[in-house]
Amino acid sequence: MAESTLWWLATGGAIAVELLTGTFYLLMLAIGLGFAAIAAHLGYGQTTQIVVAALVGGGAVVGWHLRQIKRHHQEPPAQANANVNLDIGETVQVDDWYADGTADVHYRGARWTAIHRPGVSPSPGAHRVAELIEREKEAGLSQEEMAELDHFMELEHILRMAKAKARQILAR
Repeated sequence: MAESTLWWLATGGAIAVELLTGTFYLLMLAIGLGFAAIAAHLGYGQTTQIVVAALVGGGAVVGWHLRQIKRHHQEPPAQANANVNLDIGETVQVDDWYADGTADVHYRGARWTAIHRPGVSPSPGAHRVAELIEREKEAGLSQEEMAELDHFMELEHILRMAKAKARQILAR
């Protein structure tokens, strides 16, 4: 069997494992294996093929990792990140604000407590969701509110996983 065939089989194997695990870094290594197969087709020796696989695959992994680090520093915290919480940016209607700066809003078939953002005077009308779950961390929730939050967190997780899988499929 030709050396290039072995490299192509390794490339296909790496892609298959990446599809099963969702590890994008493995796809970067598969690119290096593919370049090694091309080097074999061009008649380069086995040492050169291995070096090409290591440099291209390793370089792709490092490049992708640096891109992810840069992206991570640019993203807002999870409670204000629309990629994490699908409700961020949605509109809610506030009819009246209470003296403590909170309001009851009806959203997704449930009653939620809204808190206005610091530096913004509360006024009735349409508002956009900017952050979630802040009250749970600061003041605590009732048992009913906690059960409701847990239910929506489960649904959000399912939607987030479906959204991530859809992005992977669309990226191919």
